[in-house]
Amino acid sequence: MDFFAHQADARRHSRRMVVLFALAVLTIVAAVDALIFVVFGLASSKPDGGVQVPLQTLLLVSIAVIAVITLASMYRSASLRSGGGAVARGLHATPVPPDTNNPAWRRLRNVIEEVAIAAGVPVPEVYVLEQEPGINAFAAGYGPSDAAICVTQGSLETLNRDELQGVIAHEYSHVLNGDMRLNIRLMGVVFGIVVLSVIGRQLLNAAFWTGGSIGGGRGRRDNGNALWAIGLGLLVIGGIGVFFARLIKASVARSRETLADASAVQFTRQTTGIAGALKKIGALEAGSQLTQVHGEEVSHMLFGEGHNWSALFATHPPLEQRIRALEPGFDVAEFEQIAKRWQSLVRSPHGDDPRASATGLMPREILMATVTGAAVMSSGVQALPHADTRSPIAAAAVAAQVGQADHADFAAAAQVRNDVPAELTAAARSPQQALALVLALALAMEGAARAQQAQLIAQAFAAPVAEQVGALAPSVAQLHPLARLPLAAMAFPALRRQPRAEIENLVATLSRMAHADGEVALDEYCLATLVRVQALDALDPARGFVAGSCKLIDCKGQALLVLALLAEFGHDDAESAARAFQLGVQEMLPDLDARYAPPGDWQAQLDTALAQLDRLAPAGKELLVRALTRALREDGQVRVAEAELLRVVCAALHCPLPLVLGDTPRA
Repeated sequence: MDFFAHQADARRHSRRMVVLFALAVLTIVAAVDALIFVVFGLASSKPDGGVQVPLQTLLLVSIAVIAVITLASMYRSASLRSGGGAVARGLHATPVPPDTNNPAWRRLRNVIEEVAIAAGVPVPEVYVLEQEPGINAFAAGYGPSDAAICVTQGSLETLNRDELQGVIAHEYSHVLNGDMRLNIRLMGVVFGIVVLSVIGRQLLNAAFWTGGSIGGGRGRRDNGNALWAIGLGLLVIGGIGVFFARLIKASVARSRETLADASAVQFTRQTTGIAGALKKIGALEAGSQLTQVHGEEVSHMLFGEGHNWSALFATHPPLEQRIRALEPGFDVAEFEQIAKRWQSLVRSPHGDDPRASATGLMPREILMATVTGAAVMSSGVQALPHADTRSPIAAAAVAAQVGQADHADFAAAAQVRNDVPAELTAAARSPQQALALVLALALAMEGAARAQQAQLIAQAFAAPVAEQVGALAPSVAQLHPLARLPLAAMAFPALRRQPRAEIENLVATLSRMAHADGEVALDEYCLATLVRVQALDALDPARGFVAGSCKLIDCKGQALLVLALLAEFGHDDAESAARAFQLGVQEMLPDLDARYAPPGDWQAQLDTALAQLDRLAPAGKELLVRALTRALREDGQVRVAEAELLRVVCAALHCPLPLVLGDTPRA
């Protein structure tokens, strides 16, 4: 299943979740109405024992129940509006600073940075559940720009680097394929149903502390019985709602977890990493259980089962089944062997306990190499291509790569990180310098535009920021073209820690810089646009999700505009550009008669076009990506700068392309 199929599948799951939620609410309303009949029967003083409930009472109660569930769901959803970090903080997870010096945390950030760079998305927030000894992790958020990845302390202490990579790659599958938005919505749905049982529990407490009665005389006893009945009834009905909510979570999560395991293998090109992590879950006493936090709310997000549910409620396939899907010859006897190996490890006389050193059965020297990056993906890493090197790309191959990074991208990401000067890496991780670094990345290379941009920066920011931009600019100018977007991705966690007003000021300044004069290059404009899109996504992650509200034929004018601009950028003469443009049109809308006419004043038009095209359904976006690839180069041979431009435009459409583009077989 490719990225676009994943997206369509997630949308189908979302619709199914809404339908099931509605059915659950109707069932609960019916149960509450039945409870009202029981309560009226207990309170009835009619000699024949008959029960008459006014229709108006039932109607009001039904409306009240629907309102309570809906408002509770809306309240919980609103509390998560800030994105994935809100979920992690709700579990009292500890944030990992971008510039951390903790070796285990640094190793975790290194792995997450590499996966983000390889996948072509911003680096997420990182958290650790420090009190949890089990092996587990989760990704939360509405999209890549507000994502957070949280791992347990047990994962850091138990897993070696390959296993940690496998777990993180699994979580990134959820980031890329639309699972997170589905999962965070599910949290709001479940909370709305659970709130009835909470109300019931509170009513039972009230009945207990008031002696089970309210009022006086016979009415006192009857009202007390009614209070007990309502409280107990709501508790039971809330339990019914939780039952169905767990079924919904299990049905949605199981298939997505299987796909995420397969994606992790594709990403790392090995099964030993993720399979090793799963084996340690089965072998070690702590397993994947969450014992120190109430993790039921996020059970459907976790890498492993967080609780000992029955098979009916399990949000993951059985552990042995997951391992055998990766290693068909797996024998459960391996669990015992791993457990014995783990128990045989003893504390080093130098105080380096392998069980607490973040090595996961690895010698200390390998740990230190992986923390510093010296041993990162040492096999398969090659020098980055020269900027003028041309690589073959094909429309179908590029469309298949959207959201589908693999080992080649992972290896290239490790090389990019190694090639970035230490000064710029430190700036990307520094909350004080990340903003200046992004501004430096958006500077034109030379000429009048650069001078005007520098003046805009001086007007918009304090003198220290402008000075930092000037200090970083020479190193930024020497960057390999493949390293520019990854460096912006690395700076994203530190950038998100800036005040909202500062981020909005950055977005506005980048827009003014891109429009400094008519000579601003398309690639410089698109970098500024990408930062703007991702920053706005991070500032308001829960804003209305509009994908699927526009058909490609209805957006043909905007699509043709982008095709024309890419064709113009990728060719030196108008004749070749026109032929490439027509190839793109044939790929996208073969029956459309369109004329190649790139606009002169294109910046404002492109802003509007990209925003409208982002509303396309997954199938429409797939056709558009194929068309953009054909239009970029008539001969299908692209330079690094052209491939980067395609990557930026696709990212603005929320179709992340991995680091390595090409028509070569994917590992």
